[in-house]
Parts: sequence; C-alpha cells; structure tokens
Amino acid sequence: MNSVNPALNRSLIGILSLCAGVFVFSMQDAILKGLSGTHAVTLAIVLRSIIGLPLLLAMVWYENGLKSLRTKNWPLLIARGLILLTSYTTYYLAFPALPLAEAVALFFTSPIFVTILAAVFLRERVTLKAWAAVIAGFVGVLIILRPGTGLFEPAALLSLLSAAAYAFSMILARRYSADESTTVMAFYVNGVYMFAAAAVAMAFHLLGITSAAHPSVDFLVRPWAMPGLRDLALMGLCGVIAALGMTLLTHAYRMARANIVTVFEYTGMLWVPLWGFLFFQEVPRWTTVLGTLIIIAAGIFAVRSAKV
Repeated sequence: MNSVNPALNRSLIGILSLCAGVFVFSMQDAILKGLSGTHAVTLAIVLRSIIGLPLLLAMVWYENGLKSLRTKNWPLLIARGLILLTSYTTYYLAFPALPLAEAVALFFTSPIFVTILAAVFLRERVTLKAWAAVIAGFVGVLIILRPGTGLFEPAALLSLLSAAAYAFSMILARRYSADESTTVMAFYVNGVYMFAAAAVAMAFHLLGITSAAHPSVDFLVRPWAMPGLRDLALMGLCGVIAALGMTLLTHAYRMARANIVTVFEYTGMLWVPLWGFLFFQEVPRWTTVLGTLIIIAAGIFAVRSAKV
C-alpha cells in the first residue's frame, strides 16, 4: 500500500487554503468599495481589526495557548504587519477611483513580484523563461494602465504598490514560518492594523487635513463619522473576513512553496468581476480584460518555471 506523499499533502493544503482566503477577501473588496464614498478607510480598518481581535485570540488559544503570543520574533512580526498595512491600505485606496476589476487585476501582479523577491530573498532559482514571463506580465500592466492615452488614472499605481508590498510580506511569512504559528502571525498583523490605522487617522486630524480633491486621497484623510447600523454591520463583517482570510493566506504560504501556491491567487479574478457587475454595474474595458489575461498567463508561467 502506497503512503501519501507528505510534500504533496502540504502543497494541496496550501493551495486550498489560498483559494479559500482569496474568495473570502474578494467579498471584503466589494464591501469596502461600497463604503469608500462615505467613510474613512482608517475607520474601516480599525473597526474590522477590533471585531477580528477576539476571533484571533480564540484561534491562538486553541492552537498553541495565549503564551505563544510572547515571542522573541515580535519585531519581525510587527514589521510584517506594517508592510501588510501598507499593502492593504494602498489597495483599498484605489477602489474609489478605479473599477473594481481593474484595481484587482493590477494587484494580481503580486505573484510576479513574489517570483522576483523569492529569487532575491529565498534564493529560489528562476529560469530565463520565468524572467521573460515577468516582463510579459508588466506588458499586461501597461495595457491596463494605458499610459499616454489621457485615460491613465494615477490611483492605478496604488494597486501596483500594494502588490509589491503584499508579495514581500508573503516572502517573509515563508522565510520565517518555522518559528511562528499561523494564528500568532495573523494576530500580530491584526494588532498592527488596529493601532497604526488609528495613529494615521489621528495624525490627519491633528494636522487639520479633512478632505482632498482626489477620491483615493479623500478616502484616506476623511474624518471619522459614526456609521449607520448597516455600514457598521458591514465593517464588522470585514473583521470576521479579515481574521479568517489572514489566517488562510498565511497558512497557505507556510504549508507550501511560494512558487506553487501563488499561482492560485488568480482565482480571485473569478469573483471580482462578478461582484463589480452585481453591486456596481461595472463592465470591464477590453483593455482591462486583455491586460488581465496577459498578467495571469505570465504569472502562472513565471511561477511554474521557477526552480528551487
């Protein structure tokens, strides 16, 4: 009787975890785009973090006990949390200015960034074919951005910055995964979100910056206002989504090699155009569809061509 290959088992668990995490976070994208015209992004981040806190505490307690939160790696975990905060904040800030499918398509350059950073920081060997795929992926980005046509929206660069920061955080998760549990890493990320987002909001308040002409900047600096019951419930739902999603994604990159699971980030493109159409009556431009297909093909080829 043949025994199950442990490496294959870990890879399958990582893939399933990542697909589930991407689906969960796609629902949060639709919620936050809907809130982006009336509330501050920092308020949404803080409230979702508060809601997620007891859920994450319960998961930490169940997995290893609360004593596991006392870790010598706390500076690294906080640094990773700040990188992820940068990633998700810039990602959300693109929503008011871009169609949902376009903002997310640009974010899906993250597997291409993972390939580059894995070569630099994890010493994963990347073939010439994979580097060619990376270049092709950025051709897809240029098709979506349409520079020089008068249609270029600067907020698109926020999605690219988000993708690069996210890729770096996932590389850190892979590099130091042996030292910390999934739930402890997710707990620290959630804590950084809560305190750092509140500090950013307080800084804008003290500086007297309360509005901006560009919708993305306005989403960042807008003063906090008490949400109605519906919006409060949606922000609370984001907390549940964040706790579950962060745990699933971190677990995925701990269980399997980065150049295997990262391909499945693209399953998000199954859901995002659907949410954009159903909730915001958005139909993607042909350039967005073409660029997205090129990015997906290039990303898949890049990570499948990478060697360790």
